[in-house]
Amino acid sequence: MTELLVKPAGTRGKVHDVTPESAGWGYVGFGLYRLEAGDKVAEVTGEREVILVLVEGKARITTAGQDFGEMGDRMNVFEKTPPHCLYVPNGSDWAAEATTACTLAVCSAPGKGNYAAQQLGPEGIELTPRGKGSNTRYVNNIAMEARDVADSLLVTEVFTPQGNWSSYPSHRHDEDDYPNMTYLEETYYMRLNPEQGFGIQRVYTEDGSLDVTMAVKNHDVTLVPKGHHPCGTPYGYEMYYLNVMAGPIRKWRFNNDPDHDWIYQRDLQG
Repeated sequence: MTELLVKPAGTRGKVHDVTPESAGWGYVGFGLYRLEAGDKVAEVTGEREVILVLVEGKARITTAGQDFGEMGDRMNVFEKTPPHCLYVPNGSDWAAEATTACTLAVCSAPGKGNYAAQQLGPEGIELTPRGKGSNTRYVNNIAMEARDVADSLLVTEVFTPQGNWSSYPSHRHDEDDYPNMTYLEETYYMRLNPEQGFGIQRVYTEDGSLDVTMAVKNHDVTLVPKGHHPCGTPYGYEMYYLNVMAGPIRKWRFNNDPDHDWIYQRDLQG
């Protein structure tokens, strides 16, 4: 089985490079650059569409000859303001030059050429609460299905307060059975505040054939190839994660774990 917890390869440059080949699946890719002012990076997209997310810091970004200028104004991800993001189609390229220390996420999935390069945020992204009680979290929907901006990619940010749970009640999206469920691979890029903190994520199937519980730390990435995938953060620390999902259909349909669906149903009623 592919290791589901991916540690960063250093503290500067390209510290994550999750590909479909390295993950053992077919759709999602996730890269992460940690840059200092003046650092330059560039990539070609090939057959894959890309959404660049300025997690924090600022960079000047160009794509396919278009200069989008300096992007980014969130200097610390836990400011929770909407991020600056850029869609880059397949068959194209992009380049970035950091103008401050910055963290740049590269979310990718198969592209079909239906969308042109465009800036996605901060306009059109609003921090929205989800859940109740200690299941409350706050979401910046960058490119979920309500925004018709990509062929395959679904991208969102989630902030989970101290002591709270997220991606919960446990749910899965690992069958191509629309409209009941959609097959979506998923990555989580984790941040903790303060940064020495940790969070917990469990990835498991109902039949027990997969059951992995991970302690996640700052800048870790987790892979969800199938199964349920709840996560939580201890008292004293808040957690951020950037989700990337993709599959054969750009829709998010999931089923709850039958053991825990009663929580979902109770919260719907009350």
